[in-house]
Amino acid sequence: MRRLLPILLLMVFAVPAAGQDIREAARKAEADRQAALQEARDAETRILADRAALLAEVERLERRQAELEDGVADLERRQVEGARRRDELAARWSGRELAFREISGNVRVAARELESLLKASPLSAGRPWRLETVAPLLDTGYFPDIDDITAMADVFFDEIARGQQVTLAAGDFIGRDGKQTRGDVLQLGKFTTVYRTGDEIGFLNWQPDGGQLFALAALPPRGVRSSLEAYLEGRSAEVPVDMSGGAALRQLTHRTGFVEQLQAGGPIIWPIGLIALAALVIVIAKIVFLNRVHGNTDRIMGRVTDLAAQGDWDGCERIMAENAGKNWPVIHVIRAGLGARGEDRSTLETVLQESILHELPRIQQGIAILAVLGAVAPLLGLLGTVTGMIDTFRVITLFGTSDPKLMSGGISEALVTTELGLAVAIPIMLLHTFINRKADHLIGDMEEKAVQLTNIIQKRRAQEEATA
Repeated sequence: MRRLLPILLLMVFAVPAAGQDIREAARKAEADRQAALQEARDAETRILADRAALLAEVERLERRQAELEDGVADLERRQVEGARRRDELAARWSGRELAFREISGNVRVAARELESLLKASPLSAGRPWRLETVAPLLDTGYFPDIDDITAMADVFFDEIARGQQVTLAAGDFIGRDGKQTRGDVLQLGKFTTVYRTGDEIGFLNWQPDGGQLFALAALPPRGVRSSLEAYLEGRSAEVPVDMSGGAALRQLTHRTGFVEQLQAGGPIIWPIGLIALAALVIVIAKIVFLNRVHGNTDRIMGRVTDLAAQGDWDGCERIMAENAGKNWPVIHVIRAGLGARGEDRSTLETVLQESILHELPRIQQGIAILAVLGAVAPLLGLLGTVTGMIDTFRVITLFGTSDPKLMSGGISEALVTTELGLAVAIPIMLLHTFINRKADHLIGDMEEKAVQLTNIIQKRRAQEEATA
């Protein structure tokens, strides 16, 4: 009970306060409701306004979409038209590209040929602009235009025009001492180039790699230098020209003397040289001997036959006495014939024939040796060829074939010995034939004179017997 009493008291005093709070809460709730309604009306108004704006925006976007769709359709039409135009142009380009490339290729080929021509031409000396004009046309990625083709044609015509001209001007070149030299340079077209520095006149050659003129190491022969000097001074209208374009002039520097050529032949050249010397001595000795014997045969036999025909045997003996100290075959034959003049014809002919046979070795002496020498000389040359080729193959075995200079020694020995052997053998064989024919002619002449002497002795003997 004590607990309920405070509660009852609290309830009695709290009822008026609670009623007042409820009314206040109701007013506040009404105010909130009105505010919420107003806020809802405001929100509705805003929503309606936003809806109109959104509808307008949607309408605008729909129009924009229609415009964009029309644009897309136009772009698609333009794309199709562009693709068609592209295919058409590609087809036309593919048809013309081959012609363009052919033109470009032909121009590039002509430019490459022109470059080779200019590099090999001595007329390019002092004119580097010509190669500079052609250089861009050699680039595979460069398409030449009409100006490039015109410039290339101008260079062509310049080369043709200068190739027909004779020019004399001061110019630079590499002298024979290997130093840069300046002097008068005479260009006879593109065939021959001549220089003059002071008293020296010579030929110039063109070096394509270095792009400059250089003097030949060897001066031209005296006669050629005289002709060049007369032409340069205006005293002559004739001038030597190398129509080979320098090939003939290069031979001036590659000439080898006789001694150098022999040295290249190796040791085999010495026995070949000895054969040539021995053959020369034999030939000279035999020609001198046969000419003298043949002359004496005609002269002495003629005198003896004349005296024998007259029966002047004492005169014949005097001729023999006059030539008693001379070891001539004809003297021995005549002496044998005169000594047997008292014998019959058969015996006389036998004596004369025996005397002639006795003289044959002297007349034919050395002829067989010439034949042997003529046969041995080419064999020695062949031996040198074999030894030279052996040396060449030995070098090839050791060093390979990369450097031809290493093989030149053996090849030179092989060729030089063959050349020298044939050069010695051919004249020896010809001279052997000549001397052999000359000896046969002399022997035949002696036999003829012996028969003539026999006939005269027999005839004179028959006359003497008839008179007695």
